[in-house]
Amino acid sequence: MLFTLLAFAVALGVLITFHELGHYWVARRCGVRVLRFSVGFGKVLARRTDRHGTEWAVSAIPLGGYVKMLDDAPENATQAEASQAFNQKTLAQRSAIVLAGPVANLILAALLYTALGLAGTNEPAAILAAPPPNTTAAQAGFQAGDQITAINQEKVQSWNEARWQLLDVLTSGGEAQVQVKTTQGASQERHLRVAAGTIEPDGTDLMAEAGLALAAPRPQINQINAGAAGEAAGLRSGDIVVALGAIKNPSAGAVVAEIQKSPGQPLSLTVLRDGVLLTISVTPRAEAAANGEAVGRIGVLLGADFPMVMVRYGLFDSLSRGVSRTLETAWFSLKMMGRMIFGDVSLRNVSGPVTIADYAGQTARIGLAAYVGFLALISVSIGVLNLLPIPMLDGGHLMFYIIEAVRGKPVPEKWRESGQRIGLGLLVALMGLAFFNDFSRLFS
Repeated sequence: MLFTLLAFAVALGVLITFHELGHYWVARRCGVRVLRFSVGFGKVLARRTDRHGTEWAVSAIPLGGYVKMLDDAPENATQAEASQAFNQKTLAQRSAIVLAGPVANLILAALLYTALGLAGTNEPAAILAAPPPNTTAAQAGFQAGDQITAINQEKVQSWNEARWQLLDVLTSGGEAQVQVKTTQGASQERHLRVAAGTIEPDGTDLMAEAGLALAAPRPQINQINAGAAGEAAGLRSGDIVVALGAIKNPSAGAVVAEIQKSPGQPLSLTVLRDGVLLTISVTPRAEAAANGEAVGRIGVLLGADFPMVMVRYGLFDSLSRGVSRTLETAWFSLKMMGRMIFGDVSLRNVSGPVTIADYAGQTARIGLAAYVGFLALISVSIGVLNLLPIPMLDGGHLMFYIIEAVRGKPVPEKWRESGQRIGLGLLVALMGLAFFNDFSRLFS
């Protein structure tokens, strides 16, 4: 629990502070006086004032931060001091300052995705299992062992990339052109046509529903006990079991079960060693199990041979893909919001701090790459959410500035006050729904 809370606090602190840095940087460029930049909320623990008069503070609650600007100049201010007030700036400058926060989050997401591309991530190869009969993948002609190499002319290196490229068509419906390499090495194109998927937090995986799943890993011998039957038969560490007697492509469980029920009986193992198929006869030795019955053992430790690929790109490709991934994620988020409004997507998909904290902890435990990917995703979400035209959010302020540009004069104060009340109500309702969904998942 403590680890999850720490991962959540770090994520939220970094993302919101970066958001506020966007506001701060543009405000300073526009000549607005910034009174305070605080990392965290609540009681100030440490502070320092710079030469521009900005107080930099670290506060007790490390869940983000804020920027406090000079909104209105005091009555006795000089002309130079008055010109530093936010409300004295042009419409374009005020709009740029407000827009800078969400844009900073989108830039951060693009940089994080770029860093992942440069560093590289070890991901499962996109090699498919046999699609179940009557699924859309089976109807499209997908076969066991097909390796996805491109989707809609976009190169695919791994299963994770394949899932991302198919996400839009699986959720919204449509057709995807999928290029595959067959087990015979031939390149073929499959046309995957799917209806819009039902998106529920605890619903079925849309890839699996379409009949697309990773091929099961093959059993691999990771360790051989000295003097055991496996060593005597000539098995080696690294051998991949591709057949056991008449059983083709057995699972690790099937191999263990067959060996255990065959004490003293020779078994034919076909293994793949350095790209060469070998057939080895091994006779399991009878040993007493916990219940006293004799079971066969050959003294090897089985693992999983799961084809993995290192997904890594050069600087310019990483940057290009980072920007594309950020824009695609933002557009996908907006589409899902629109589908929620029209009832095509369940409101149960709205998540709040509890779910986000849970995912922060899970991804941090998986590793740095997963956690960085999580930070990028949440950074996009913060940027998109703040651009919504809801008063109280940055997008709400931009909406008032657009109205001001059309009218040629500022929005009346009563309009702003009414908008603020409506925006506050919407945000409270949204937060209530998010907490309800969070605790429903937590206790269900």
